[in-house]
Amino acid sequence: MNIVPTMTTERLVNEKQPETIGAAFCAKRMQSNGKDFNVGIWDTAGSERYEAMTRMYYRGAHAAIICYEASSQASWTRLRHWLQELRTVEEDCKVYLCCTKKDLLDSGAAQREVDEEIVATYSQGLRGHFLTSSKTGENVDELFQKIVDDCVADMRVMKGVEEARVQLQKEDAAYRAKHKDYCFC
Repeated sequence: MNIVPTMTTERLVNEKQPETIGAAFCAKRMQSNGKDFNVGIWDTAGSERYEAMTRMYYRGAHAAIICYEASSQASWTRLRHWLQELRTVEEDCKVYLCCTKKDLLDSGAAQREVDEEIVATYSQGLRGHFLTSSKTGENVDELFQKIVDDCVADMRVMKGVEEARVQLQKEDAAYRAKHKDYCFC
């Protein structure tokens, strides 16, 4: 399972983690429905200068976390750009919005510039919206757990669809064999 966030788990829960240059990778062992999964997490830099390079990490991603700061209208504008970029490469990727620096909003150290109603409307077509804090770790584990649970659920659905398709092919072949004197055009 591949997830392309704009920050790795360590960066989300460790404010001393250095800023990503280009891209970084980490693996995290997680559970869903009693089963263990190794989750590959690519942290792609959000800076414009690495934009062309980050596209290659989108390919094959099952999920993506696109982060923004509620206290920065510019980061919200950039988020919409990253979503468009992601969709041009991997249109079926599940997308989760992540508002960072929740602790600064809660303490009053930062003021919200991005209207909550706009975020709610924008995130309706996506898989979720989380408010997180790197400093406290608030909602970081919940965000990643939601992603893993959603991906596992989707894999089960796809497995069921594939099993049904194979069964239909078998039934069709048996029917055609039984009625081989008829023309099936």
